[in-house]
Amino acid sequence: MTRLRVATRRSRLAIAQTGQVIDSLRAEHPDLDIETVTISSFGDLDRESPLTALPEIGAFTKALQDALLCGDADLAVHSLKDLPTQEPAGLHVAGVPRRADPEDVLVSRSRGGLGDLDPAAVVGTGSPRRRLQLLERRPDLSVVELRGNVDTRVRKVEVGDVDAAVLARAGLERLGLGHAVAEVLDFVPAPGQGALALECRVDDDVTTRIAAAVSDADTWLAVDAERAWLAATGAGCRTSAGALAAVEGDSLRLDWYYEGRSGSGRAGRSDAAALGERLAAEALA
Repeated sequence: MTRLRVATRRSRLAIAQTGQVIDSLRAEHPDLDIETVTISSFGDLDRESPLTALPEIGAFTKALQDALLCGDADLAVHSLKDLPTQEPAGLHVAGVPRRADPEDVLVSRSRGGLGDLDPAAVVGTGSPRRRLQLLERRPDLSVVELRGNVDTRVRKVEVGDVDAAVLARAGLERLGLGHAVAEVLDFVPAPGQGALALECRVDDDVTTRIAAAVSDADTWLAVDAERAWLAATGAGCRTSAGALAAVEGDSLRLDWYYEGRSGSGRAGRSDAAALGERLAAEALA
């Protein structure tokens, strides 16, 4: 029997999505003996500072990567949007499972949508990208910093700390909180939002094969284009930047948003990275 130690952050969402990955791994590899290794990332330990005050690179991923590199874990499950585009030497993404819905959604105390919020209603988000897209649609809103795990942010809406909050639909649904969605927003999401990355050591052929078996080719192609765009723009958590790609038949479409500007483009399936780089140049022009 093959033993596999899977590293995850300690948040409820991270544990839930890692559990879903483990279920998929066991379905493909019934002989696996899987152990979950829970690790606190820097971003988990500091839940008060604004996202823009956290380290630009690796706030939610470095601790898991360190566990891989020192041999304390064999595979790490990351929210792909948190994974820096430049991986540490010795590690690689070995699998990208099928993506969940990537949209941003509104959770509101009144259960109404964005257009139903009162003037000067208080909406919480820690994301500059979400903040700017909110204010483009409703400049009268008061947008405030909101940190915490997904369930914590939903609870802050329910108790009235804020009138509404913007969250990722995928996280809500993975926690069984899909009923809290008041409206699906037409925002361009963060690159990789809704997708997971399975990372392991480059020299670990066994784990690489195990992870590849639960990977989805179309999702991987789409996030390759998004991450190429992200790398080429140099955008980080302090930038209002989003990108979303999707396979459409024999081609790939990518929509982008950068500091109030937006655009889109299309290329063949074999040109995902080139598409991201080309559209990044448009975003920076």
